[in-house]
Amino acid sequence: MSMHRKTITLTEQQDNWVKTQIESGHYGNDSEYIRDLIRRDQQAQERLTLLRNALIEGELSGEPKPLDMAAVRAAGRLRLKASS
Repeated sequence: MSMHRKTITLTEQQDNWVKTQIESGHYGNDSEYIRDLIRRDQQAQERLTLLRNALIEGELSGEPKPLDMAAVRAAGRLRLKASS
């Protein structure tokens, strides 16, 4: 994977925060921290896309039906039993 150099500008408070994260041993340097933030943002965007797609699928699935909590509990017990 090729790397690209970027220049960013941080406030003093943000710079101190990044330095604190590095000094605490969570990251080796500024770049590691920024790359981790980007990875987390990408994952959050992917989860949001999945959620939006699930909501759209649900809306398109037809008229809602009453929730049968007894059936939900029974299905949960079956899943729990199957995973044991």
